[in-house]
Amino acid sequence: MYDYCVIGGGIVGVATAYRLLERHPGARVLLLEKADRLAVHQTGHNSGVIHSGIYYEPGSLKARLCRAGAEWTKTFAAEHGIPFVVCGKLLVATDAGEQARMLALYERSVANDVEVELLDAAELRRREPRVRGVGALFVPGTGIIDYTRVTEALADRVRAGGGEIVLGAEITAIAETADAVTVSGPAGTWRTARLVVCGGLQADRLARLAGLELDLRIVPFRGEYYRLPAHRRNLVRTLIYPIPDPELPFLGVHLSPTIDGELTVGPNAVLGLAREGYRKGSVNLRDARDVLGFPGFHRVAAANVRTGLREMRNSLFKRGYLAECRRYCPELTAADLLPRPAGIRAQAVLRDGTLVHDFLIERTPRSVHVLNAPSPAATSALPIAEHIAAQLDD
Repeated sequence: MYDYCVIGGGIVGVATAYRLLERHPGARVLLLEKADRLAVHQTGHNSGVIHSGIYYEPGSLKARLCRAGAEWTKTFAAEHGIPFVVCGKLLVATDAGEQARMLALYERSVANDVEVELLDAAELRRREPRVRGVGALFVPGTGIIDYTRVTEALADRVRAGGGEIVLGAEITAIAETADAVTVSGPAGTWRTARLVVCGGLQADRLARLAGLELDLRIVPFRGEYYRLPAHRRNLVRTLIYPIPDPELPFLGVHLSPTIDGELTVGPNAVLGLAREGYRKGSVNLRDARDVLGFPGFHRVAAANVRTGLREMRNSLFKRGYLAECRRYCPELTAADLLPRPAGIRAQAVLRDGTLVHDFLIERTPRSVHVLNAPSPAATSALPIAEHIAAQLDD
């Protein structure tokens, strides 16, 4: 029997296995991943940003764990030879309404103890001559990294510490008793004293397998990206973000330099009808029924009709997507937007239509379930893992 079993080979799951072995050297730790490699889904399909924690409700798990995670990520990367760049981020206000939201965000950054500079239009233009706005916030601590490489390095440390990683291990049954948890699927059956489920896009289904009564559903949102051609890669020096809508958990279409030298644009946020279908137009009937038959989704849709229609338009028509970018970078053209793989965000939605903004973690006597861990979960992975490990030891 194992001491700990972790389901899910994204960065949060692998970080959890790593942290459990650090806290309990010699423990029997098993990590199970359905795919044939690690970091297949959200971890391997994001913008690669080391977030600072500026956006999040003061006192929330996201605010606390993101700040700690940014420093922990940089330290871990430096220790393991993983390249990263602290390039900073500009959040650009393009009109008076966004400027008001920008000032509110500045106050939140102060409450979250995040270093930030308030810039006027002239200073913004001096720093980024191709970017236009009435003002901006500059967050100097934001960086870029490859989170797949971070996950692989964590996995190496898990194996070096005696942990076992099994790929191709889909879980179809979870049974918890007073003294153990049994997990099983086509690849085998395993018993463990403690279970951690970091299921991402399948988090709600795995929790239900374990007997949790949930009043939520994972709703997949496709994030579609473009990349700019090589001759545009020096367009900006920093990450360029819009001022986000505080009512939505999405950060808007941004310009993102990547650690491998590309410059990407995105993502938008459109409803996905396949939790793991990355090709445009992908439909999985079970996934579609889960979303369209859930009352919470209908309440979200009704409350965000204009936003939803805009995102759908931008997905269908490149010029609509381009218009989002040209608000702060007017020289971009449709020819600059080249295809790049999409990502899918696992967003927990409550039955009453509430979008869950914070990380959400539930537990049973012998298990911990991570039910909502979208961005900035990659940045926050090591502190999330520490939080989970502390709950298991409590």
